[in-house]
Amino acid sequence: MSFHPTAENQPAAQAFILDLDGTLVDTLGDFVAVLERVLAELGLPLVDRAFVEKTVGRGSEHLIRSCLAAVGGAEDLYERAWSLYQEKYRALNGQYSEVYPGVREGLQRLRALGLPMACLTNKPAAFARDLLRVKGLDVYFDHVFGGDDFARKKPDPLPLLKTCEALGSSPALTWMIGDSSNDAQAAHAAGCPVVLVSYGYNHGEPIRSVPAQQYLDRLDQLRLS
Repeated sequence: MSFHPTAENQPAAQAFILDLDGTLVDTLGDFVAVLERVLAELGLPLVDRAFVEKTVGRGSEHLIRSCLAAVGGAEDLYERAWSLYQEKYRALNGQYSEVYPGVREGLQRLRALGLPMACLTNKPAAFARDLLRVKGLDVYFDHVFGGDDFARKKPDPLPLLKTCEALGSSPALTWMIGDSSNDAQAAHAAGCPVVLVSYGYNHGEPIRSVPAQQYLDRLDQLRLS
């Protein structure tokens, strides 16, 4: 039986890994705007915001395939859709997104501890780095890794284990802060304590049903002891 720490018995942190979409930045507007343009250019019906919110988090490839399936797009449209998605996302990245309340304050507090920090997302790495830079959040991280930096994506534990290696930290002492069951599954499998925010994108499911040591309404509410 696996053991997931609670706030009362959480191990002291040696390093922090933070998710991006739904954890640091509300990027749903970016996804919706990009997908509207991609589907329109392909002559396909649009997907609504609620569908996108439930579908994001497993990587751009999964998002595009899910959208094509939802609107009746042929599978052989995927390569064209992927090319358009990259083009549109590069152009719109950050324009329809906002940093969540409490994130800057929370990151400043974590950075002041002097511990190594990484941002780990399933978003393509170039888009992640550009978004963090545009929003002024890149200064808080020693490393930024995206979904194309490793052979597998979250919820596989590999990205977390590789990120711990880069941070020089033990998984058992590296806190994963995210917004979804994806983050939690990866963290549990990697042996990392997990903290979940309540305001992100958890595929339409209640976040408190996912085991975690803490649940936060704002990042600056993180309890460190």
